[in-house]
Amino acid sequence: MARRPQNLNPLPDEGRKRSLGDLKLVWRFARRYRWAIVGATIALILTSASTLAIPSGFRLVIDRGFAGGTASPDIGHWFRYLLGIVVLLALATAARFYCVSWLGERVVADMRVAVQNHLLRLSPSFFEVNRPSEIASRMTSDTAIIEQVVGSTVSVALRNLVTGIGGIVYLFTLAPRLTGMLLIAIPVILVPIIGMGRRLRGLSRASQDRLASIGSITSEVLGAMKIVQAFGQEQREGERFGGAVEDGFRAAKHRIALRAVMTALIIGLIFGSITLLMWQGALDVASGRMSGGSIFAFVVTGGLVAGAFGSLSETYGDLLRASGAASRMAELMAEQPQITAPASPAPVPQASPASLRFDAVTFHYPTRRETAALHDFTLDVRAGETVALVGPSGAGKSTVLQLASRFYDPDTGTVLFNDVPLPAMDPVAVRSMMALVPQETVIFAASARDNLRYGRWDADDEALWTAARAANAEAFLRALPQGLDTYLGEGGARLSGGQRQRIAIARALLRDAPLLLLDEATSALDAESEREIQTALAALMGSRTTIVIAHRLATVRAADRIVVLDGGRIVESGTHAELSARSGLYARLASLQFAGAD
Repeated sequence: MARRPQNLNPLPDEGRKRSLGDLKLVWRFARRYRWAIVGATIALILTSASTLAIPSGFRLVIDRGFAGGTASPDIGHWFRYLLGIVVLLALATAARFYCVSWLGERVVADMRVAVQNHLLRLSPSFFEVNRPSEIASRMTSDTAIIEQVVGSTVSVALRNLVTGIGGIVYLFTLAPRLTGMLLIAIPVILVPIIGMGRRLRGLSRASQDRLASIGSITSEVLGAMKIVQAFGQEQREGERFGGAVEDGFRAAKHRIALRAVMTALIIGLIFGSITLLMWQGALDVASGRMSGGSIFAFVVTGGLVAGAFGSLSETYGDLLRASGAASRMAELMAEQPQITAPASPAPVPQASPASLRFDAVTFHYPTRRETAALHDFTLDVRAGETVALVGPSGAGKSTVLQLASRFYDPDTGTVLFNDVPLPAMDPVAVRSMMALVPQETVIFAASARDNLRYGRWDADDEALWTAARAANAEAFLRALPQGLDTYLGEGGARLSGGQRQRIAIARALLRDAPLLLLDEATSALDAESEREIQTALAALMGSRTTIVIAHRLATVRAADRIVVLDGGRIVESGTHAELSARSGLYARLASLQFAGAD
């Protein structure tokens, strides 16, 4: 039995230890661009060194440029030295900014592509368990946080760390005793950073999860705006969205409050320590143990060190927030597709028309494990045969097509395509032998041409118009403002339901596959269009194997065989005439639909 898809946890696991280790996913993408990392590192070192050289330059100006209390003749030399440091600082800062910003954009772009490509290989069961709108939020908001951190925060954190460590070394050369006192205060500063930082990371991830929920609701409501307005649910949806926003605000408020307390505590400890040290330094200058230039350099450098370590409290919070975002992205990347090709896939038999066989298949959907969609289902669809599946809603008809396309694997039993079990072959290769018209028509936010070419991307215009003509779509396609190049809107919003369905049929006809799967393919069409398409489909079915699902029995009367399903089981099978002569489920359905029609 295949492993069930993971339900991505929308809330953080408070019991799990939080650390910056989750950022290793980001590093996996960043390490591909070593030149940018090396360039940023060199520029960062030069920036920190230049920053720390400025206090030293002022010390030289004071102690040597004003030796004896008057300006010395070579004072201009020391100011030129300071000016050179400033120029180096400006150039190094610009180089660091370019390298880290480029790296942040490149890493996020690679991550988005990698996650999207991974999602494209996951099984439909994963998206049944997890909301696609929430996944889309992770693809946007979480990667935006990572981009900010890689393109800015990491560099700032490293710069502050190098500046802080380098500043401490320089302070030792100026006043070892004062610096030793400063180092005693460092553990007092670091302990609250680490302790409160762990809690902050959990709150950061909770805030991101709430943001994902807001994006999910927005996408859902905007995509169903006509239904919302038709049923007068604007106020309720507004309240639901407002509730989600308030949940997000409360999560953010807790994070902000903790971060504010953390920042105040750290800055208070740092600058309080520096103030006490400066007091002692002033006493040393008064007693002659330090020069005026040295105490000035110590004060400025001490301020730089305090600012560097103080900023680390903020950048550490940003890093924790990015770590939460990275862990959510890692969850997506860690999910493994349930439907995969075997290590040595069997070749797909190219027989046309194709055959399809279900052998004692039982199947439960991942989210409905308590009820079998199909139970001990056995069906042999012979090459070139047209088989119609009929029955009440929920009987398992669409499930047959889902298993035939190997969107799912059965719990027990086997599905065979051209006498080869589906799991033995590459699912991509198997699906290339099938053309599907789904129950819910899918139109992409693209041109009519691209929507048609989804059936065969290399098709020329002549093939496109031939398929459109067969699907009774040519007239309205030619009437569009830009013809095939007309943008159809999100979900085909600029088309009627019948027009969308005709494009879906044309797409399947263009694929010209040995096995045609039609799931309520003409349900949204008017009677005249349905009759014309049925005529075209009849000619097409004659050269391939076809499985048709229909609630309107008039569309399947000419099928070679009609299989009646109820409760996931086959209850009847035969031609229209044979089944109508019995007193079974099909006869009852037929009497309801054909009463007074014949």
